[in-house]
Amino acid sequence: MRTHLLKPKISFFLCIVLILLFTELGYSQDAEIAKYPSRPITFICPIPAGSGGDLACRLITKEAEKFLGQPIVLLNKPGASFTIGAAALASSKPDGYTIGYPSPTAMFVTPFFEKLPYHPVKDFQQIIQFAEATWGLTVKADSPFNSFKDLIAFARQNPKKLNYGTNGAYSIANITMLQIAKKEGAQFNHIPFRGGAEIQAAVLGGHIDFGIGDFAYSLVEGGKIKLLVLLGEKRHIDYTGTPIFEDLGYDFRVAPPPPIYISVGGPKGIPEGIVKKLEEAFTKAIKEPAFINGIKEIRYSIVYHNRKEISGYMAHYYELYEKLIKEMKEMGIGK
Repeated sequence: MRTHLLKPKISFFLCIVLILLFTELGYSQDAEIAKYPSRPITFICPIPAGSGGDLACRLITKEAEKFLGQPIVLLNKPGASFTIGAAALASSKPDGYTIGYPSPTAMFVTPFFEKLPYHPVKDFQQIIQFAEATWGLTVKADSPFNSFKDLIAFARQNPKKLNYGTNGAYSIANITMLQIAKKEGAQFNHIPFRGGAEIQAAVLGGHIDFGIGDFAYSLVEGGKIKLLVLLGEKRHIDYTGTPIFEDLGYDFRVAPPPPIYISVGGPKGIPEGIVKKLEEAFTKAIKEPAFINGIKEIRYSIVYHNRKEISGYMAHYYELYEKLIKEMKEMGIGK
């Protein structure tokens, strides 16, 4: 009988304990959000130091520090078509102290070729897009190719005589080149690199015939390399005489190729209050004169999308590339 009477009392006390526990946890999280950030933030950049994308990330984080009140330490984790950095970002603790740049290749392309430890849409919290990179196809200044048409004409007549570099076998740049090679009946040799700086060094050294991806504007404007064509949806304001692939009649199914966005994201599960603080800080950073001038100097474009917009963009292009790469595999492109 006594045991029977104790059961309701035990259940009651357990309920009280649970209520107090969850209440305290709620207060604890609110307190963490209120004082965030209380220590330095790590920013994972999947691009080698010194490249355009790396510089863009350094520009935005330097300005965002002013509004967050804590240093943002940039950590470069390049390699494996940007997936090393993406995997590190997705697996980090969702407390707002590790954020980074989830690149388009790691989000839209590699997941459909390799088994990865993250899902591009489900495992990331998007925060903002702040810029678009300027990517293109470049050759050495003394190259006999003065246009993309010249390059393709030579490749048709000389199968596998031309070597080109991109930032990975599963990069957007290489996927673009594979589609062109299939359409033109041309054969090339692909050499993967970790990033734009390495690609440009290989072009300048004569180790490859052309590179596709990030490039140093100073090399173009200094007459060291020639820019034959740009990736992107529209011509660049600083290179109005350089065509995009659409101008040359290429339709890539996801046509034209998507913008090469530069953004800020983090692992899924960051508390809403912290995400809001990060979004506000980086949004303010975009308006700072030092950031505006810096982005112009590296010949990138300032493009802003809030977290809702960039999240929708990511989901949209993830679906498009899933269909595109499935079609490519069925057609035998890239095999």
